[in-house]
Amino acid sequence: KQFKLCKRVPYESERGFCASIHEYESEYILSVKGAPERFSSYNHQIDIKESIQKLASKGHRVLAIGIKKSNSFETLSTEDPLDVPISGLVGLIDPPRQGAKQAIKDSRAAGIEVAMITGDHPTTSLAIAKALGLASNFSQVLTGPELKAATNNNAIDQLVKTHRVFSRVEPEQKLVIAQSLIRQGHFLAITGDGANDAPALKAAHVGVAMGKSGTDVAKESSELIITDDRFSSIIAGIEEGRVAYSNIRKVVYLLIATGASEILLFILCVFAGLPIPLTAVQILWLNLVTNGIQDVALAFEPKEGDELTRAPRNPNEKIFNPLMIQRVLLSAVVVALAAFILFNNLIKSGMELSMAQNHVLLLMVLFENIMVGNARSETYSGLKNVFRNPLLVYGTLSAQGIHIFAMHYTPLANVLGVSPVSFNDWSLYLLIALSVFITIEIHKWICRLKSRKQLN
Repeated sequence: KQFKLCKRVPYESERGFCASIHEYESEYILSVKGAPERFSSYNHQIDIKESIQKLASKGHRVLAIGIKKSNSFETLSTEDPLDVPISGLVGLIDPPRQGAKQAIKDSRAAGIEVAMITGDHPTTSLAIAKALGLASNFSQVLTGPELKAATNNNAIDQLVKTHRVFSRVEPEQKLVIAQSLIRQGHFLAITGDGANDAPALKAAHVGVAMGKSGTDVAKESSELIITDDRFSSIIAGIEEGRVAYSNIRKVVYLLIATGASEILLFILCVFAGLPIPLTAVQILWLNLVTNGIQDVALAFEPKEGDELTRAPRNPNEKIFNPLMIQRVLLSAVVVALAAFILFNNLIKSGMELSMAQNHVLLLMVLFENIMVGNARSETYSGLKNVFRNPLLVYGTLSAQGIHIFAMHYTPLANVLGVSPVSFNDWSLYLLIALSVFITIEIHKWICRLKSRKQLN
């Protein structure tokens, strides 16, 4: 009540300080706090600069406090730079969150580059960057004024390309950095919490807003919101995303490979002048019942453990990449040829068509049970950590059990046109079905050898 407010200058990122002028006993008092560089006396107060450097080197964010008195209101200016002596400093410590350093290490192993963009003093930025393992010396820190001095996109791109720590960055420069990284071909994700971050969040391929500290503008401009504000959660999300995409590929491979083998089997029978190897209801049973159980279980396959050491996938890469095509063709050829040879021999031996179809259907069910093992990983053996996904193990056994039940349950057997087979026949078909597993295991081994040679 004693200090009458005459003027208030709110804080703005572009301005870098806030101020107020009060009247007290016929005297006007200008009070300021903000970035030390905004004060005209900054370069002349050696002790102040040394103190700032000392605080910043410990990772403190430094605020300068200034007070100036005058008998005239008009003589007190709030223009930048401020004609106010620095009266004192406040050091604020905001240490990296627990797990941030490890998350950055994990991201690098995953082929992800991490950059830090901040409005802090360069020395503060370097101290934090050192703690996170992002930088080791000042040559790796780029300041906002240095970035502003770049006159064209080529110059900007060169600066951004060679730095991963950006300090004293103005809000609009975050967008400039984002645009530069995109021009350089990076798939870009940007985090932010303030309204000033919105343009950069919008420009990035993926904008990530902070759920706790983020403003509504930042959240609305983003594709993702991190509810706990932890960088490590982003890396965990990337890992889960890779697991989900990998599982989609596994299910697609199993579905397409089994479908392709059925088509190829029919084509071979047509060219050989043989009757159809499976009836319509048997094909429906094969795809929806016995195979359907395994598809669902395969979608819940847990992570293989090396998701964060794999190279990032090109966003334009199709699911049907060369590896997928090779695996599908190999599996389809092995399954179709084996089923065709069996069907041809049974027909030539004089077996009734319905009984021959019954045997072929059992073989195809066994093939699909075995192919689940092929689908568990594109890289590792299907025998690795077999019980990692109990749902898949039980689902595969259930699929085989359901078919055996159908062969012995007369009402269902009559609908499907199936009947029991001897244990010797079942064992023989199981051995034949293992051929597709062995074939894909050999292909995986060859792929691993090629990958090692490329790394060497």
